Amino acid sequence: MGCIRWTTNWEMAAGRAVCTMLALAATLLALGAVAGSASAQDDAGEINVQLNASAEFDSTLTSATPEEQAFMNEHYSRMRGYAPFFDRALGWAPPAHFYQDLYALYRNDPRDEKLMQEHPDWVLRDAHGNALYIQFACGGGSCTQYAADVGSPAFRAHWIDMARANMVKGYDGIFIDDVNMEMKVSNGNGDFVRPMDPRTGAPMTDENWRRYVAEFTEQIRAAFPESEIVHNSLWWMDRNDPYVQRQVAAADYVEMERGFADTGIVGGSGQWSYSNYLSYVDWLHSLGKGAVLEPHELDDQSRMFELGSYFLVSDGEDSIAADYGTHPDEWWSGWDTDLGAPQTERREWKGLLRRDFEGGVVIVNEPDAGAVSVKLPPRRWTDPDGNRVKRRVALEERSALVLVKGPRVRRGNRR
Repeated sequence: MGCIRWTTNWEMAAGRAVCTMLALAATLLALGAVAGSASAQDDAGEINVQLNASAEFDSTLTSATPEEQAFMNEHYSRMRGYAPFFDRALGWAPPAHFYQDLYALYRNDPRDEKLMQEHPDWVLRDAHGNALYIQFACGGGSCTQYAADVGSPAFRAHWIDMARANMVKGYDGIFIDDVNMEMKVSNGNGDFVRPMDPRTGAPMTDENWRRYVAEFTEQIRAAFPESEIVHNSLWWMDRNDPYVQRQVAAADYVEMERGFADTGIVGGSGQWSYSNYLSYVDWLHSLGKGAVLEPHELDDQSRMFELGSYFLVSDGEDSIAADYGTHPDEWWSGWDTDLGAPQTERREWKGLLRRDFEGGVVIVNEPDAGAVSVKLPPRRWTDPDGNRVKRRVALEERSALVLVKGPRVRRGNRR
């Protein structure tokens, strides 16, 4: 991927750093030494579980016994905390990222209300001067978060100062929400409104929005070069867009909210397809980035679909941040599944998708596909819950088999 031309002093400085990172990544790829390296691939059959320590987890943080703290360190690769409440757990918690939204100023938050009074120009506005919101949680004429101007140097500097104040407490990185390369700005009813661009005096173009977001993420990267940075961004954006490439280059991990179990993902090969979702993770890996899958409201079937899909693409650096079975008091043993090092890449097999590991096999039937019946090789197979799996199985659409190897089954003499 070639570097593009930057036009401002800031873009030139940040751009050179990003170009250097991209050139290094390309060299490492050529040597086979990035995330797809042998050491990382050896871990592709294991699951990295991240925990989103939201308000529902507060009581667990404050009352965790030494045994519970040890459990969390053993089972969570990362935790997402919300400062300042999570600060009290930094002495014992696994590596932690603090949450910070890229361009939210919160309605009814006294601190943000004060900021908006002092800096009214930090809020995006329509042609009539009305304040605009992030297009989320809207109703009754208002939304929960005002949309800040991601192109404002003053707002960016304030954001970075806030992040630095948290980082020095001992956090390992930042989880940045709403890294939206698609303009998500609305009125109080959630209807999209194109804001006026303070730099041009005209309605903000989609290209300028993407440029401002890319610049901002590069500035954050430059401010915290040694910290882990996670972007919650949109997977369906054009991967050939130079601003999208710059945004992803400024992250270590990209969160894919709702995960593979998202019911909006369909079959086929279009923009919203399961195959395109898989290929997006492949693209992240090609750039040396990891994926953080955050499925919502899993059940007994969708948890297996999420798990199987994870194993189809895993390179050892990815994670699952589910709310299902990840609390210490209700841990699902399936998250402990270890299939060992992969023996094959993802491939088509009898109308399904399959990947083989040293210790098991993963078979997935994608969305909008008909049920497929297959016969498994002669071996004792169990699922992640330890249940015996019959050799003849039928997979409905949007389902998966995660098979753990047991001993081979010897066939008797035939007469």
